[in-house]
Amino acid sequence: METEFQKTDVLITVMTYPLPSRGYQELVCTAGITRSGEWVRLYPINYRYRPSDQQFHKYQWIEIELESKGAGNDKRKESRRPNLETIKILGNPLSTKNNWLERRQVIDALPEHSVNELRRLYEQDKTSLGIVRPTRILDMKVEEVEREWKPEWDNLFRQLTLFGEIQKPLAKIPYKFSYVFECEDTKDKHETMCEDWELGVLFLKEVERLGSEKAAAQSVREKFLNDLCSPRNDTRFFMGTIFPYNSWVVLGVFYPPKIDKPQQPLLF
Repeated sequence: METEFQKTDVLITVMTYPLPSRGYQELVCTAGITRSGEWVRLYPINYRYRPSDQQFHKYQWIEIELESKGAGNDKRKESRRPNLETIKILGNPLSTKNNWLERRQVIDALPEHSVNELRRLYEQDKTSLGIVRPTRILDMKVEEVEREWKPEWDNLFRQLTLFGEIQKPLAKIPYKFSYVFECEDTKDKHETMCEDWELGVLFLKEVERLGSEKAAAQSVREKFLNDLCSPRNDTRFFMGTIFPYNSWVVLGVFYPPKIDKPQQPLLF
């Protein structure tokens, strides 16, 4: 049976740090919002190996053909297999001018949930993407993890090089960064990994600037906790599950400045 693809416009909002892949060299978890306001996950995408005219950015509209349903073994509600050759970038990324007005017009219209609500939705219909507005962001924990890729991934890198594949360097981030926060429906603290690509890129840049991995990790913590999650910002988390489990992580952070609500006109 021939696979059906549908041309779809997607506003890219989520891009996670790349992971090695046997079939695609590496994969980036990529997700966004359609014109009809629905979440969609584009899987698989080997972003760094796409031609330059297909390397989109966050908050940029793209046109792409997506499989009408599912993405192979990934049965999560929003997952769609893309026809990578059809990626077409539609204009510049949405602006942050006027208190992020262009971006907020899309994101503010989407439903928000607590972490527990998202977990229940996953059990109901495999919903695996959503927005959480924390009531309190308490901390960002920084923990050391393995410094090297898993042995099977190291073997994969060597095999690809041996067979003449162009292999771009992919640094392993030797720390895990996790938000600690509360939601409106519970006082339980959620500790959730942040896998935003921007976090990994910032860490590597800070290592180069500061000359110390520990100092770089603390600089990332300062940025993602005290800057992105400042009380001045209307911070929300883009959250999603890790396939094939119902383990929710922070895929990206939306942090426009808070806007004062306009006062109601006085009647008397």
